Amino acid sequence: MASGSDRNPIIIGGLPSQVPDFDPEETQEWLDSLDAAVDERGRERARYLMLRLIERAREKRVAVPEMRSTDYVNTIATKDEPFFPGNEEIERKVLNATRWNAAVMVSRAQRPGIGVGGHIATFASSASLYDVGFNHFFRGKDEGDGGDQIFFQGHASPGVYARAFLLDRLTEPQLDAFRQEKSKAPNGLSSYPHPRLMPDFWEFPTVSMGLGPLGAIYQARMNRYMEARGIADTSKSHVWAYLGDGEMDEPESLGQLSIAAREGLDNLTFVVNCNLQRLDGPVRGNGKIMQELESQFRGAGWNVIKLVWDRSWDPLLAQDRDGILVNKLNSTPDGQFQTYATETGAYIRDHFFGDDQRLRAMVENMTDDQILHLGRGGHDHKKIYAAYAAAKAHKGQPTVILAQTVKGWTLGPNFEGRNATHQMKKLTVADLKGFRDRLHLPIPDKDLEDGLPPYYHPGRDSEEIQYMHDRRKGLGGYVPTRVVRAEPLKLPDDKAYAGAKKGSGQQKIATTMAFVRVLKDLMRDKEIGKRFVPIAPDEYRTFGMDAFFPSAKIYNPLGQQYESVDRELLLAYKESPTGQMLHDGITEAGCTASLIAAGSAYATHGEPLIPVYVFYSMFGFQRTGDQFWQMADQLARGFVLGATAGRTTLTGEGLQHADGHSQLLASTNPACVAYDPAYGYEIAHIVKDGLRRMYGENAEDIFYYLTVYNEPIQHPAEPADADVEGILKGLHRIKAGEKGEHAAQILASGVAVPWAVEAQQILADEWNIKADVWSATSWNELRREAVEIEEHNLLHPEEEQRVPYVTQKLQDAEGPKVAVSDWMRSVPDQIARWVPGTYQSLGADGFGFADTRGAARRFFHIDVQSIVLGVLTELAKEGKVDRSLLKQAIDRYQLLDVSAAEAGEAGGDA
Repeated sequence: MASGSDRNPIIIGGLPSQVPDFDPEETQEWLDSLDAAVDERGRERARYLMLRLIERAREKRVAVPEMRSTDYVNTIATKDEPFFPGNEEIERKVLNATRWNAAVMVSRAQRPGIGVGGHIATFASSASLYDVGFNHFFRGKDEGDGGDQIFFQGHASPGVYARAFLLDRLTEPQLDAFRQEKSKAPNGLSSYPHPRLMPDFWEFPTVSMGLGPLGAIYQARMNRYMEARGIADTSKSHVWAYLGDGEMDEPESLGQLSIAAREGLDNLTFVVNCNLQRLDGPVRGNGKIMQELESQFRGAGWNVIKLVWDRSWDPLLAQDRDGILVNKLNSTPDGQFQTYATETGAYIRDHFFGDDQRLRAMVENMTDDQILHLGRGGHDHKKIYAAYAAAKAHKGQPTVILAQTVKGWTLGPNFEGRNATHQMKKLTVADLKGFRDRLHLPIPDKDLEDGLPPYYHPGRDSEEIQYMHDRRKGLGGYVPTRVVRAEPLKLPDDKAYAGAKKGSGQQKIATTMAFVRVLKDLMRDKEIGKRFVPIAPDEYRTFGMDAFFPSAKIYNPLGQQYESVDRELLLAYKESPTGQMLHDGITEAGCTASLIAAGSAYATHGEPLIPVYVFYSMFGFQRTGDQFWQMADQLARGFVLGATAGRTTLTGEGLQHADGHSQLLASTNPACVAYDPAYGYEIAHIVKDGLRRMYGENAEDIFYYLTVYNEPIQHPAEPADADVEGILKGLHRIKAGEKGEHAAQILASGVAVPWAVEAQQILADEWNIKADVWSATSWNELRREAVEIEEHNLLHPEEEQRVPYVTQKLQDAEGPKVAVSDWMRSVPDQIARWVPGTYQSLGADGFGFADTRGAARRFFHIDVQSIVLGVLTELAKEGKVDRSLLKQAIDRYQLLDVSAAEAGEAGGDA
């Protein structure tokens, strides 16, 4: 890790504005010199001199303001390019074969009867960018460490498959099974980088645009975190993220650049493929996306390397003494450059070089064909190598390489630079012949005219294939490769959970605090304590986790270089280079990216981490739900805590904080095991089982979501006959009814369980109803198990039909079932199909609002008295009680008057 003078100062490129002029005469001499340069040599020459002075000032560490953008030319001068160690001729042959197979694979996938298509143009533009990385930079995992972490651009996956085919990592039947994951199993290849579908190949899912850049930043940071805490040696690992210029419009792509610069993540390189096109048109037709991105990245504190032109431009730029060519490059908009990519050399001569005699003179000895082939830097291996080498050598800052390319490069005039090229999936015979000729491949015409176009392989013993193998051997193995080397963890015994099982006695605590107490005990465990990674978006105090500050400390690679304002307090804010807690600021997206990076460390680096991400539940699956899918795709594991849960529990905050639906959103994620516990002993069993399932023997690729509340309640001690199986499967009876003429069942979850217990007492005392109370710890898991059983029964009619757990559990339970929670009714309604007898749910449907808890619950008709009415209503439907009792109950409890409700438990804590 860079340190000291290698790291950025806190203020980057600052220039004080109130410094007095101690030598006005010397100052005037400098100003006169500038005036003379302008008068005698012109503005362009003066500009050049100023830029050289700024460059020298930086070399001498003189603080001057950063330039936000530079000329539209390569950052690395030709004279500064390093020696290229590869064999360009062989690498060209390798790349040509890869280009061909990638395009043919997509074209064959579009054949009649299949028609699943794919994308050709993205890889065609970025092929050289990847090839140089594969041949010279990307480290594999054969040395036993995590190697490099490479976030491939999703639409470029055909090129990665095509290269793997040449290396015998994939077979021809697998290429022909592209996008046919089930019908051609086990040969099916996923459309995009997808670890869950191809767990031995892909590491990072990236096709959801914007999440790749975000994930790469936090992966680089997680590498530093693991090294700082002594968990894994990640010093050799470099993170590469391949992105599209259109993708950079996503807020997530640029939203967290500052943390990478602030923490000096020089183990991170972004490579932005600037082919100047979105899916349907130019990224910035009237502007210049490379200049725009340069300004944004420089402003965020990144090192920027522009790779604009290939070596054919070098002689022209060398003779540009007055800057007229550079000025033309600077002033030509991207939309026009795209037109040049589709036009003839004569057109370029007339329209680019033709409006100035000095420009025309530069190319007067060049043929139209030579002008046509003035290329872009992202297709030149030597230029790319120079950029990558400079990025790896740079210290103290992350680097972005902005590489200009042509979308659809080499695919022929029907594809190159065309607005529709992203949607074009099939090559005609004429396209194939032209493509083959351009790549100089020995494929006969008849093979292109009859049937499907063939794949090309030069032979396992060919010079180019041996070259590929040798390069990968020298770099530590094949990429992409996902390897799981982590061993199961030695998990704590029951003693770690004893505190939670004792209950809270006479003290009232929220389930958030009950969980925090369990976590605190687990973090003390000698075996796994250090592997916990607490993560919160600037809300540790809200969740009662400030008690961790003095011992676990907050991770900051620079430590704490100031005196904390609360340093005299017992729970003072404490930062440390070896801190355990990740305090990412007000960024749920950043925290979730940390969660994913930590949760997949068992595979990335062979060292399991146990992330515990705690956040306002409203800002979980709603705000960053796409990232939770990314987490599932990446096979990441860990605990996710939706704190301050419930639509009516976080009083006073109102609509934007009232979560009545995250459990429903969580149910859509197949990797998410979601619980809504009521008591500390339930939390203890859920966490223990979660550690077993995710980090024990035969670990599963799942993550746990627990919703916890900020409403203080008394937590009972675990009963001697606790139904642990029911707690984990989603339903257990916590209190049987003791007296009453008619029976009923109340199913409740989370904060609603105490309401159900109180309603049980009222039903017995005032209505002579005997009601049992059940804690539904997971509506979602009950439904998931029931769906799996229904599917099994559907496909195995000859076998004895299985019965869902929820049905078994309630089969002998007398009377109607009434479900209640602080969620919308759709959450408990998930199990309605499998509940025997009459079933009704009460829930908080609609928008949340700010009020007392009592008023909100009366409004939604989920409070204690509304539960009583709900039970009576269902008994009336069954003819067990007279319907007149319903109006009596409504009047007695004033259920139509929100203001008549008691305020309930005021305030709250973690």
